[in-house]
Amino acid sequence: MPLGLRGKKKPKSKENSKLVENEELGERAGLAGRSTNKAATSNGGGLPPPPVNLRPKLVFHTQLAHGSPTGRIEGFTNVKELYGKIADVFNLSVSEILFCTLNTHKIDMDKLLGGQIGLEDFIFAHTKGIKKEVEVFKSEDALGLTITDNGAGYAFIKRIKEESVVDKVKVIGVGDHIECINGKNIVGTRHYEVAKMLKELQKGKAFTLKLVEPTKAFEFEEKAVKKVDDLLESYMGIRDTELAATMVEVGKDKKNPDEFAMALDEALGDFAFPDEFVFDVWGAIGDAKEGRF
Repeated sequence: MPLGLRGKKKPKSKENSKLVENEELGERAGLAGRSTNKAATSNGGGLPPPPVNLRPKLVFHTQLAHGSPTGRIEGFTNVKELYGKIADVFNLSVSEILFCTLNTHKIDMDKLLGGQIGLEDFIFAHTKGIKKEVEVFKSEDALGLTITDNGAGYAFIKRIKEESVVDKVKVIGVGDHIECINGKNIVGTRHYEVAKMLKELQKGKAFTLKLVEPTKAFEFEEKAVKKVDDLLESYMGIRDTELAATMVEVGKDKKNPDEFAMALDEALGDFAFPDEFVFDVWGAIGDAKEGRF
């Protein structure tokens, strides 16, 4: 799926609104290589655009949706290349990325990355989380699902109609990747083919779905709290999940251990935690963000 670059309208600045309007990306073009001068091209005059290697590279910011440091990516022209760049930044396999949203870490299908990215868009990558196997009884012809895919082989659920067959199966959620239908692996299958397969399932019979849900922020926090609670027992001889949760909340958006230590002193200074403990807690929070346990 090629990616285009859209501009954001800024009424306060007429010049800014002309920077990247109506741009498109070809498979062989760099992301920064398709900028056009509308004033010059609209009347047939003006200089031709500079060669690709002389055009400025556009840099985008990205995070893992469940929590991570901010990364910088550039030089991609389609979804597969984008996923590859994100995987490199966060040192994970590209197969772990399910889909991306723009400007929100939430599983918001209205913010799903499609064919265009704006210069100011922040890219959030949603990665594979919990796997689950669900049996669904097809009591109606329509299941109430809208299926889409990420352009790189993963079909997932975009919408669930209220009061539909699938809506009544509460463990199925928006954003879930459909990995198998009745034991048949469908990775690499386009969304319309998956929708057709589901539609053709026999009414009045049960079928099985293997799903992979996106990693959610609470999963990171839950793992971090457990690890910090273990550290509390190791260093302080106590277990206190509420205290551990407070420490994780304090540290989850801090950029370095010094910043974390200062924030921890402000929030929980009465505890006088030893420096080695604070450093290990910072490391545990970082490991949880990166999905290392």
